Amino acid sequence: MKIVVIGSGFGGLTAAIRLQAQGHEVIILEKRDKPGGRAYVYEQDGFTFDGGPTIITAPWLIHDLFTLCGKKMADYVNLMSIDPFYNIRFEDGSVFHYAGDREHILNEIRRFNPDDVDGYLRFAQDTEQIYERGFELIDQPFTTVSSMAKVVPDLVRLQAYKSVAGLVNQYMKDKRLRQVFSFHPLLIGGNPFESTSIYALIHTLERKFGIWYAQGGTGALVKGLVKLFEDMGGTLHLNQEVGQIRVDERTGLTNGVVLKSGAYIAGDSVVCNADVAYSYLNLVPAKARHKYTDSRIKKMQYSMSLFVIYFGTDRKYEDVAHHEILMGPRYKGLLDDIFKRKVLAKDFSLYLHRPTATDSSMAPEGCDCWYVLSPVPHLGSGIDWTQMAKPYRDSIVSYLEERYLPDLSKHIVSEHYIDPLHFQDTLNSHLGSAFSVEPILTQSAWFRPHNVSEDIANLYFVGAGTHPGAGLPGVMSSGKIVADMIGQDGQKGKVNLGEVSRGRENVLQVRTWERQAVRSHN
Repeated sequence: MKIVVIGSGFGGLTAAIRLQAQGHEVIILEKRDKPGGRAYVYEQDGFTFDGGPTIITAPWLIHDLFTLCGKKMADYVNLMSIDPFYNIRFEDGSVFHYAGDREHILNEIRRFNPDDVDGYLRFAQDTEQIYERGFELIDQPFTTVSSMAKVVPDLVRLQAYKSVAGLVNQYMKDKRLRQVFSFHPLLIGGNPFESTSIYALIHTLERKFGIWYAQGGTGALVKGLVKLFEDMGGTLHLNQEVGQIRVDERTGLTNGVVLKSGAYIAGDSVVCNADVAYSYLNLVPAKARHKYTDSRIKKMQYSMSLFVIYFGTDRKYEDVAHHEILMGPRYKGLLDDIFKRKVLAKDFSLYLHRPTATDSSMAPEGCDCWYVLSPVPHLGSGIDWTQMAKPYRDSIVSYLEERYLPDLSKHIVSEHYIDPLHFQDTLNSHLGSAFSVEPILTQSAWFRPHNVSEDIANLYFVGAGTHPGAGLPGVMSSGKIVADMIGQDGQKGKVNLGEVSRGRENVLQVRTWERQAVRSHN
């Protein structure tokens, strides 16, 4: 089959490589002048800035792509382990050095609050169970009621109706430790006080398999995957923005895409790695959408956006780790401002990325390469970023200079920033959301936009907005799911569409679970 892939993010690349390995003719169409989607690379003044994801977990998902193609990963990319995983810094000056070694973690907890050691041990045991069952679910599709009904008993047993913070707070008393073990949903666009506790599995995932870095930056991993795709015979076209997914009115199937230039690219199937909400609202004709109507899309909850400053300094700050989490004076209150009240707070919590702690090639000699990321409300907030971006940037730089990076302003020699308008206008993300559909329980698994369209049987979705969700493991797993579907000649998607209307008992079971989840969420 000829398959058109829209977008070259990690989800699109994963699907494209797997489909090319199956023997299909695959073409990737990328809007921008470089591949990678949110993993775009900015190069200026001798610095290399990874635009998006910088934390690599579940490294076997990457390794499997090369094995599948009969290639050696080492010939394409070099993954390096990071230790510590993160430094988590608090306003009182305390620092939690987060790493994978069990004894190290226990010693860190003892420094903060010895009484929480037993609670952590119970938490670690329970998250191990969540991991064992939950991670099994991320590479299987949830396109039918029955597929969801099968896992409801496990979800109940694992307390998936609770939030990550709600789960952690059962075991920890120290407010700082509660933050240490509950912040992870923010890395995939979720509010720790709203995201299902299934995402607590990230703690076990990191502890078991570590945090990794691609030498040369995340962009080097993108380059490696693109080379693998092209070595397998695939074709990538840059600067080619899709304007429409064409749907045959007679068959209800897509037969390709139309570019913004007006050119038509035929395809037997289309795999969409563009933002799922943007795609339904702007690429798929409204008359072809019976389930994912405009009103349904707009009623969904979307993740926060981001304000990110990329900067280079002409000095090195050797006491700063590769990954730093800088916790502000408020935790839940700040998250409420971002996710619920949707106001731009004067305080913030930040993720500070210093890749030159590991890889000096990312900056000129004697210099450091950075980005600092602040979660902010999406554009549904009404914040005017044409007016607020510069003062917000200044407040972040002042905060870093005062608390962590002395004389920072004097040493910045290269800089640019992105805000929610970038996510909307450049990355085509609905409401400028950085992670698409928010990962709350009632928007997870079967409740999330499906990997195969429920309206168009040969249109598939990969990436953050579809199942299983954002983050490198999630989007790469979505690529595997879709490739497996298409590898079965598309029959799986067609059968699933028919199954949705059957099985009254399964529907009732899932709806009961959904009502319970809604009550917990509210």
